[in-house]
Amino acid sequence: MKPVVNKSYMIKKKDFLHAGTASIGVKNLLKSMGIDPQIIRRVAVCGYEGEMNAVMHGGDGLLSVEISDDEIIVNISDNGPGIEDIDMAMQKGFSTAAKEYREMGFGAGMGLPNMEKNSDQIEITSEKYKETKVRMIFSLTNEKGDKI
Repeated sequence: MKPVVNKSYMIKKKDFLHAGTASIGVKNLLKSMGIDPQIIRRVAVCGYEGEMNAVMHGGDGLLSVEISDDEIIVNISDNGPGIEDIDMAMQKGFSTAAKEYREMGFGAGMGLPNMEKNSDQIEITSEKYKETKVRMIFSLTNEKGDKI
């Protein structure tokens, strides 16, 4: 088994100038490793959605990626106000985005549903007034254990 690759990127609250930098960094890292382009696209979508949620809703945060022979794990955490009702937040179209973000083209309520759709597994932990942690897993092997 190859050694695990770990990389982390800081996310700054309301820093729209640099928003997307972390997910682009992950995308470029996966390309350099020769990961399947379809998996790269899914990871990039999830990374960007999570990063934008942290920029808009969270406090400062971190996007980290762990890459092994079998899977890619993306962790996004922030120290923002938390998610009061995760089940409600997972519904397509549900949004708590401020008017200013909606005017910028964000806040359509598709971030978490897109992350769920594009990852093989997602875990979200959060409470109102506490940090939010999102963990997404992307398998690099099929059901038989063969490399994708």
